[in-house]
Amino acid sequence: MNRQKYESAFSGRYASKEMQYLFSQDMKFTTWRKLWISLAKAEKALGLSITDEQIAELEAHADDVNYDTAEAYEKKLRHDVMSHVHAYGDQCPKARGIIHLGATSCYVGDNTDMIVNKKALELVRNKLKAVLANLREFALKYKALPCLAYTHLQPAQLTTVGKRATLWMYDLYLDLCDLDFVIDSLALLGQKGTTGTQASFMELFDGDEAKIKELEARIAADFGFSKVVPVAGQTYTRKFDSRVTNVLASIAQSAAKFATDMRLLQSFKEMEEPFEKNQIGSSAMPYKRNPMRCERICALSRYVVADMINPAMTASTQWLERTLDDSANRRIAISEAFLAVDAILGIFLNVTSDLVVYPKVIEARVMAELPFIASENIMMDLVRRGGDRQEIHEKIRVHSIAAGKMVKEMGEKNDMLERIAADPSFNITLEELKDILVPSLYVGRSEHQVEEFIADYIDPVLGEAKVSSVELSV
Repeated sequence: MNRQKYESAFSGRYASKEMQYLFSQDMKFTTWRKLWISLAKAEKALGLSITDEQIAELEAHADDVNYDTAEAYEKKLRHDVMSHVHAYGDQCPKARGIIHLGATSCYVGDNTDMIVNKKALELVRNKLKAVLANLREFALKYKALPCLAYTHLQPAQLTTVGKRATLWMYDLYLDLCDLDFVIDSLALLGQKGTTGTQASFMELFDGDEAKIKELEARIAADFGFSKVVPVAGQTYTRKFDSRVTNVLASIAQSAAKFATDMRLLQSFKEMEEPFEKNQIGSSAMPYKRNPMRCERICALSRYVVADMINPAMTASTQWLERTLDDSANRRIAISEAFLAVDAILGIFLNVTSDLVVYPKVIEARVMAELPFIASENIMMDLVRRGGDRQEIHEKIRVHSIAAGKMVKEMGEKNDMLERIAADPSFNITLEELKDILVPSLYVGRSEHQVEEFIADYIDPVLGEAKVSSVELSV
């Protein structure tokens, strides 16, 4: 580490080695060379005067990029693509004359970006599925554990811990659907030429349009693409970049929702993110167990959501067939969005692999509110015993207000049940009231909703969720 130079937090602290490699110089420039090889092979196959010896020479130096030579050329030429054309030519003197034949800079630039984006989205997809797999197990384990549900962050009715987890999962499921759509929509630029007309290839192939189409198809197949963009200016439409960052921002939104919920639940002491044996929560307060992993998810997610506007602005301000004001922005915005989402999912995996639940705390919080929540059931029971619904409703309302005052103003426990039992007009005992206060009676279809959602939505898309090892600094 050079401590006198700025280093991105994504490379030094957050993002995985796999994602960092995809946006590395090696990945970029070796892909450029593979694209030049693919172009030469296709051109040879379609009749241009290119030899097997030239292609073999190109292949021999596909991975040993002579960076120092390229940097020296760039200082002179002020053009990154041509500096690498010349550097590659120095290593491949026999093939020098056919490198980049008929192509423009975007042949290597845009096609490489699309190749990298596809690989990066597939890595994101694998990690997203792994998070879903973790949450699937968690939801099934706690599908029947009653807990307080909230509206406006005020206790409303009951749900279950597992049912709440399905809310997180459904957001991620929608993200996965969007992600699959974006991956399937990706297409190489192909070789469209300076303004997208393929005029240079019309010259090379004497106007044979069938050969030009086959040339693109061969190159696309070499890189695992089934299609190229049908029309373009010099670049592929920057709408692709906007689509990619939109789906990344959507994943960030879902992760932040989960992490925010976890921060609230940890404040309630109902659940916690993993906390390691020697982890320090606060430099001043030894007892603290701060939700720092989830806080980091929220922090990075905020960055990705804000970053989403960069590609959107770029896509909307491209002039005619192209302008170069996209280049510097794209170098930062797209790669950093991927690195941030990779970091988010790495932390998400870490947290969901060992979520901590405190059933006794959850039960205590449920029972403190259940007399209020169960008031309608209590009222119905009293009506069945012969009471007048309207009179009972008014009396329970008065008792609930008094009990609420005891809790809020006096700091005492909720004594609503005792008040009802002591009211002679109700003719019901405290034991009979407590029989009504069984939490599982108030969770509705939560347990079955968990089972149905997982069977109908998650299991069909999950398959075997596999993810590479993730190194985290947490």
